[in-house]
Amino acid sequence: MFDYLESKIHDECGVFAVYSRDEDMDVVADTYYGLYALQHRGQESCGIAVNEDGVIRSHKDLGLVNEVFTPEVIRRLGKGQMALGHCRYAPYKDRTRSSSQPMLVRHIKGTMALAFNGQLTNAVELREELELKGGIFHTTSDIEVIAYAITRARLNAGSIQEAVEKAVDRLTGAYSLVVMSPRKIVAARDPQGIRPLCLGKIGNSDVIASESCAIHAAGGEFVRDIAPGEIVVIDEEGVHSIAHACGQKTGLCVFEYVYFARPDSVIDGASVHRARRRAGAFLALEHPVQADVVIGAPDSGLDAALGYAQQSGIPYGIGFLKNKYIGRTFIQPSQKLRENTVRIKLNPIADTVAGKRVVLVDDSIVRGTTSKQIVQLLREAGATEVHFRASSPKFLYPCYFGTDVDSQKNLIAANYTTEEIAQQIGVDSLGFLSIESVKKIAEGCKLDFCVGCFTGEYPVEPPKREFEDKYSQKLNSND
Repeated sequence: MFDYLESKIHDECGVFAVYSRDEDMDVVADTYYGLYALQHRGQESCGIAVNEDGVIRSHKDLGLVNEVFTPEVIRRLGKGQMALGHCRYAPYKDRTRSSSQPMLVRHIKGTMALAFNGQLTNAVELREELELKGGIFHTTSDIEVIAYAITRARLNAGSIQEAVEKAVDRLTGAYSLVVMSPRKIVAARDPQGIRPLCLGKIGNSDVIASESCAIHAAGGEFVRDIAPGEIVVIDEEGVHSIAHACGQKTGLCVFEYVYFARPDSVIDGASVHRARRRAGAFLALEHPVQADVVIGAPDSGLDAALGYAQQSGIPYGIGFLKNKYIGRTFIQPSQKLRENTVRIKLNPIADTVAGKRVVLVDDSIVRGTTSKQIVQLLREAGATEVHFRASSPKFLYPCYFGTDVDSQKNLIAANYTTEEIAQQIGVDSLGFLSIESVKKIAEGCKLDFCVGCFTGEYPVEPPKREFEDKYSQKLNSND
């Protein structure tokens, strides 16, 4: 059965934290607004931990932010001086409340709440090592491995930030990590900067977020990106930076600009909206075609389609209406409704496409299911020609850093030629953005990019061969 929302490529989660210095500040409400702005990064579960005078309480559950945090739940969480929030994407196999974040840990040195975005490439190795030393795991989540690493380091560390420093030295892969202790918030970004993390202010208070859009949604101002390898400590004295592992070769996931991030975010110095328009413009130069209208597949294809239209001179049109009222799940009580799920979630606008040669711009083709169904909708709406343009290169290799691009056997471009893919999805022509161009879309970005899913060359070594099978089994259970 085709499911438009589920068939799209997914990132894993978003984090948001606030340290209040204003007596009238409602940290729970601000975290709620921040998570609402990050909902695109994770729609399976969410949670908030609030710190009131060193006592941390939390609530988390499966569902969207507005489903989990009802007025009654927000009232019960109460007030505090700090809060940490998280929204999560997880595949069906790991959609459990116990794997939701933030994770609350009570240990001999005190209590802490943890949340992160990313995926560790050595999580299986660390888990086995910890289990052999008596560690007992209750979830398949990498955050539990990180929690164990920090609590063990904390036994001999003088402070929570020192424990985090020691713990992250043992982690490889992608992580934008936030830890809230009774008196501090500590944030860390992996040395390659694979996943985004930034710092902001709301009045006199300090904020950490996965994207700048979340800071603005909470009424704050973006201050700066947290650098790859940097650890930021926020306490009563202010914000402190520790250049713990800075200066290494960077590898920000370029798909943050292509698809994951919200268009109004600025990541590592580059506007996401502008990057997508530039991707569309490069596409028009690389894959020109005679057509009557350019349309985008909602939502991430819209900006790229605008860039394609502006560069090519072909008129831009709104080709689809996406139903904004469909939540993370949709119950189909009969076969008839199951067959029509796509029509409930996505509908073509016939007036735009009927009798016309259409350029359809989308962010990518991963498995091909989504593309085939969208093209079929356009054909049924009367499009005489459909020319598909992807604003990213071909997906040829797995991702090990928190994106659900798994084995090559599931990647259509790894198994078929461009012409064969075009035939399978039913288009008149097909073009992918080149690797050279995708590296240039984020004008002003301060980091190099990870393009491993396109080239097979990664900024961090993939899991060791002996752990590959275990890692593949775990790949559907990430945060």
